[in-house]
Amino acid sequence: MQIICLLLEGEVCVCKIMQVLDLPQSTVSRHLAVLKNAGLLEDRRDGTWVLYSLAKGHDTLVDQLLDMLESHLPNTREGAMARKNLLDSMEKRYCS
Repeated sequence: MQIICLLLEGEVCVCKIMQVLDLPQSTVSRHLAVLKNAGLLEDRRDGTWVLYSLAKGHDTLVDQLLDMLESHLPNTREGAMARKNLLDSMEKRYCS
């Protein structure tokens, strides 16, 4: 849920998710794979970076679920903290 909350702000690279959630790459990648396989996320390459975003507009059920999460997640303590940490760290689009 924290990853989805982060992606409500737009595309995010794996390294930023790792940084904000203070999780190892293997854990973040495993969770991203589950969310992507569920149809909630999409990814794209930009050079060596992989950017993740919410998969809106592809499936009505997924859109409804993401809309519901978007309206409720930011109001949770964990969601608010994750978004604040991401916004604080977003001075650069990618990690160095």
